[in-house]
Amino acid sequence: MFHHLEKSITEAFAALLEARYGVAIAWGTEQPKQAAFGELAVPAAFQLARTLKKPPRAIAQEIVDGLGAVPGVAALEIAGNGYINVRFDRGSYGEAVLRGDGDASRSSGGKLIVEHTNINPNKAAHIGHLRNAVLGDTFVRMLRFTGNQVEVQNYIDNTGVQVADVVVGFRFLEKKSPAQVRELIAGTRFDYVCWDLYAKVSQHYANSEEAKQWRARTLHAIEANEGELAELGHLVADAIVRCHLNTMWRLGIAYDVLPRESEILHMQFWAKAFEQLKERGAIYLETEGKNQGCWVMAATAFKEQSEEGDSKVIVRSNGTVTYVGKDIAYQLWKFGLLGKDFRYRRLQQEPYELWVASGEGEEKAFGRGSRVYNVIDSRQSYLQDVVVAGLRALHYEEQAKNSIHFSYEMVALSPRACADLGIELSEEDKRKAYVEVSGRKGLGVKADDLLDKLIEKAYEEVQSRNGDQPEDRNRAVAEQIAVAALRYFMLKFTRNTVIAFDLQEALSFTGETGPYLQYAAVRASKILAKLADRGGAMPDFAALLPREAFARQLGDEELWQLLLEASKMESAVERAVGSGEPSHVARFAFQLGQAFNTFYQKYPVLDEPDAERRAFLLWMTAYFRSQLERTLRVLGIQAPEYM
Repeated sequence: MFHHLEKSITEAFAALLEARYGVAIAWGTEQPKQAAFGELAVPAAFQLARTLKKPPRAIAQEIVDGLGAVPGVAALEIAGNGYINVRFDRGSYGEAVLRGDGDASRSSGGKLIVEHTNINPNKAAHIGHLRNAVLGDTFVRMLRFTGNQVEVQNYIDNTGVQVADVVVGFRFLEKKSPAQVRELIAGTRFDYVCWDLYAKVSQHYANSEEAKQWRARTLHAIEANEGELAELGHLVADAIVRCHLNTMWRLGIAYDVLPRESEILHMQFWAKAFEQLKERGAIYLETEGKNQGCWVMAATAFKEQSEEGDSKVIVRSNGTVTYVGKDIAYQLWKFGLLGKDFRYRRLQQEPYELWVASGEGEEKAFGRGSRVYNVIDSRQSYLQDVVVAGLRALHYEEQAKNSIHFSYEMVALSPRACADLGIELSEEDKRKAYVEVSGRKGLGVKADDLLDKLIEKAYEEVQSRNGDQPEDRNRAVAEQIAVAALRYFMLKFTRNTVIAFDLQEALSFTGETGPYLQYAAVRASKILAKLADRGGAMPDFAALLPREAFARQLGDEELWQLLLEASKMESAVERAVGSGEPSHVARFAFQLGQAFNTFYQKYPVLDEPDAERRAFLLWMTAYFRSQLERTLRVLGIQAPEYM
């Protein structure tokens, strides 16, 4: 509701300014420094002062005199040198919130594509992958909440060197056949098996030139889709993708389609993109120097250049395409600019429908987005810049502008978290603020292990508080708490912040945590449940709370401020979408939880003797619960039945 009224006020001011002064200036509302000054402050007079050569206060007076009555506004007051403070009509505001005015979703038109997760299908997902997936999934939820059509893609690099390394391990180190690998897939935690094997192979490369030849041979076979090595590559990648999907679904993370690199290669997507790049002069054949024989893009095309200022190799001298070349082809397909499309087959129907790119199958309307968000860590900024440069070089300026690198920093562990997870540290590492992990070195935390540990610790707490409840119910609650702890911790920091994950901090029921927010929602539900336990029923709020009743009850300044805070959810999500910062929604959720706990402590809802006030407090409780649950859903968090 707050966002709806703020928008209406902004539109009324903008219409007056254009009609009276013939100008359309860039301005926005502000929050007054003190609540006593009103709900919004309009600084437009300051922006107009230079153009009109008048004092801001005089312009502000002209605006107020000319504006007249604005629906939902009780008063406009001039403050300081020219601010216009806006006071809402509290009665009509409360009535509008009760009716649900302003809650309708709004669409920006056009399909948005968000690509996230993108884990190499060679081993189990780790804690770093979780930040990517949680950020991407939450951003998708934010976009959908604001009425946007969103397609979620998870790109599968099933022909890359990481998959080849695991195949090298199975075929050349362990001498396993495809049939034996199938047995492992059926009878083991295959992603865990590959985790250990990948580390073993990485160590073997350091001491064996022959092993590097195995890698080259395997990589060539997988890319060409030929022979037993290619068969092993398919087995490994497909099985690991299944594992990753299961891991992410534990966190409520889902996708619409899985484009795969194998199809990009075999369906000649790159060949089509290569022809476009050559025809339009976006790349050229280098005839001298270290890149002789390579097709390159000039360094001057990039916003950010490599340290050496070199041109970027797109196709190597041996004819193989680099990652960034395939990424350009993929980005062209996302915008529907390639002139080619995949076929698709349904990978699964439950727990959600998911399609995978294929050389055969059905035609589907995937891709063809109007804007594309690539959720990739900040270390890939340079390569993302090259992809955008490729679009610009092809004269796709609008698509280049709408290619957004949704970057983020790495996730490490606190020394305390390492101790909780049984990771041995040196004395030096114990003194560090955070400890970096490395999957290649075998030092890391598998995503499922981390979630299992969080569930175990949450279960101990839930069981201690609710020992009379059945074990399966307590375990279900513990799983919800663990997911909330993990997701909120990944979201509460801005994307450019390095995270040091700490289990104990994340699981705390107090402070800025997911469980704290869940606890607030549970408290609200308990108040309403006690009403039923006492034989009471929820009143007819529309009948008992007309506008005049809201005006009376919201004369209590603290209740008014609490309602304002609770009603700012839509505004918080809109602004978070605009800034690309899910942390803003997390911060709002925490403030909302604090606001409800203030309400809970100060107002004894069920013991209120006055009928109108009791109805109002019950409505506030139900509204807080609804807003908490809605905000939690945007964050991918469920409100448990109890805690």
